[in-house]
Amino acid sequence: MRLGAEWTRYFDEFRVSAFRLETRQTYAMPAEQSNIELFLAGGERPADHNASWHGRIEKIVASGRTVQRAKLIRRPLTDYLRYQRAWGIPGNIAAGEDYRVVDITECSWGLPDQDFWLFDEVAVVHLDYNPDGTFIGAELVEGADSAQYRHWRDLALSHGVPFGEWDAGAGPAG
Repeated sequence: MRLGAEWTRYFDEFRVSAFRLETRQTYAMPAEQSNIELFLAGGERPADHNASWHGRIEKIVASGRTVQRAKLIRRPLTDYLRYQRAWGIPGNIAAGEDYRVVDITECSWGLPDQDFWLFDEVAVVHLDYNPDGTFIGAELVEGADSAQYRHWRDLALSHGVPFGEWDAGAGPAG
């Protein structure tokens, strides 16, 4: 079932855990464009960078719930991934996300090419993007094989390196 902006209600309603698999090497989000340009020009990160997301994560974590994310990367890193590594991911971690990096340069580990959120181990929301990384929309996967999504989550987490331990200059881990 195709969802509009209301898909974000899952962040307010989940009870225990939320997991995101990020598969794309570039996302073209209009709200990020000026910050990406500033980063690429060597500017300084704005003090309020991604503040609304960080506030949401802080509230979720303070309520005892968990948010995990696994980011699939291929080398060499795209400008977008370099931006996320320097400006985006550290703030997410500081807010309370458990963020892992999974290097798929030489091996895909059997992970899908589909971005998704898995809420409370049963509700699956696909995030769909155009080839250029622009967001198309979200879709609740009705009747999803949640065991398959939990398997992909576990696989990504087992091959992932905690962001703080990830060496962007090193080769694939495994």
